[in-house]
Amino acid sequence: VQLVESGGGLVQPGGSLRLSCAASGFNLDYAAIGWFRQVPGKEREGVACMRGSDGSKYYPDSMKGRFTVSRDSAKDTVYLHVNRLKAEDTAVYYCAVSFHPVRFPFNAENYAYWGQGTQVTVSS
Repeated sequence: VQLVESGGGLVQPGGSLRLSCAASGFNLDYAAIGWFRQVPGKEREGVACMRGSDGSKYYPDSMKGRFTVSRDSAKDTVYLHVNRLKAEDTAVYYCAVSFHPVRFPFNAENYAYWGQGTQVTVSS
């Protein structure tokens, strides 16, 4: 199982970004992909989740409207689109995979494998 994130970088406030999570070693149809972010000194925070079996998407209330998760099945890649970026969105963003039913999509303990993370910095 391998997850590789990409797409991070420096973005101006108000801008948009698309992060990619390339998956290998498993079938996305039988897994859930979660996106998390982490700031030094704080716990990882779930921002989105997609269930592979039916494409169901989950977002914390605080993320609805600016965060969108999507999937390209042909590329075995899950994307996180973030709009209207704010300084407080600055963090390392991770994708992770769970092979269990999605009951608590934003609980990091439910995810077995993680990518290495990609840094997103929102600054002018």
